[in-house]
Amino acid sequence: MTSPTSTAATARVLSGLDDIRPWLEDLYRHLHAHPELSMAEHQTAARVVEEVRGMQGGGDLEIVTGVGGTGVCVVVPNGDGPTVLVRADMDGLPVVEDTGLDYASTTFVTNRQGECVPVMHACGHDTHVATLLGATRLLLEQRDAWSGTLLVVFQPAEEQYNGAEAMVHDGLVDRVPRPDVALGQHVLPGPAGSVQVAPGPIMASCDDFRITLHGKGGHGSAPHTAIDPVVMAASLVMRLQTVVARQVSPRATAVVTVGRIAAGTKTNIIPAHAVIEGTVRTYDDEVARHCLEVIERTARAEAAAWGAPDPQIETFDHLPVTDNDPATTDRVRAALTAELGADQVRVFEPEMGSEDFSELPNAWGVPYSYWGFGAFDPEAWARSEAAGTQAHDFPDNHSPHFAPVLQPMLDTGVRAMVAATMAWVGR
Repeated sequence: MTSPTSTAATARVLSGLDDIRPWLEDLYRHLHAHPELSMAEHQTAARVVEEVRGMQGGGDLEIVTGVGGTGVCVVVPNGDGPTVLVRADMDGLPVVEDTGLDYASTTFVTNRQGECVPVMHACGHDTHVATLLGATRLLLEQRDAWSGTLLVVFQPAEEQYNGAEAMVHDGLVDRVPRPDVALGQHVLPGPAGSVQVAPGPIMASCDDFRITLHGKGGHGSAPHTAIDPVVMAASLVMRLQTVVARQVSPRATAVVTVGRIAAGTKTNIIPAHAVIEGTVRTYDDEVARHCLEVIERTARAEAAAWGAPDPQIETFDHLPVTDNDPATTDRVRAALTAELGADQVRVFEPEMGSEDFSELPNAWGVPYSYWGFGAFDPEAWARSEAAGTQAHDFPDNHSPHFAPVLQPMLDTGVRAMVAATMAWVGR
């Protein structure tokens, strides 16, 4: 439970929120208007460093830059006490923004494949950076209210699935103190002012796969002389829809989705190859392994049925289940309830999306908790919730229309991160 002393200390830290709100909102608008793709977050990382260096009370902190590419870790020692890792991801998505905001992104960049693509903070990572910087500023300004060490992590490439892994492989574990606990949050559909919390598995594991089917090229007017990998791919995609429906227990939760098919160059040419890519999402490693085995067996059988060569099958971009430690999450929920009120603390309903946050605490083997905070106008959400139409009335993350309301969304993100952190380090 959160003690009255810790609650009072949290209130002291958050007493400066009114003063920093104009800065916080301007910072958020800037980040939203200037998104960067995964592993290209150079200006975002530079802005993080600039802001931290300008914060009052940060004279003895250490800023570790370039971790895993563009990652930043700010080490804030403040006497004896627990070490708490708090994390925000920084990257945007290749999406054309269609929100109508006066600070909407108009950014286009050349990606690593040489293509000109749009960039938008369609998943809300700009809110994560802004609210973590806001929480850090308030904690630095009231260092007599807490004791311990903060590891403030700004992570690249969550959308590319490998940002946390890159930071770990770049030696983060050896470059900063070992945390006792790790905390993170994500803006999600829901009423601004509220949070979503739950223990146990809340986000699925992810295993992406690529199947390269080898056919025999030929003329489109004479398909009998070829082995058509396009038709082979189409048949395989339909077969894969039965992996979960007929080969996974109804008591398990799993999703198999094919998200990409690539083949051919011209209407009258039967190509020699086709590629399909997809993803497996589940809460159980054994279910994931079984799905991948079925996918491989089905792909080989499909090729054999056509008299085609054996396909090439690859897996990549593995992410673990986000599995909140129950004791840690109980402590976080108590702190959020004390700060926001019980009516604003909702249940985080498990979803099949995936996150790489847990790779950071997993690298040390420490417990963690990850929660959500609401993105949208609370009055409009309440009307929509009463009508049961919120899925249609509000865009989800990754939508070109995803536009969190400025307030009380930002304030809530700051309050939630401060309250949860103070549950460990508050005096």
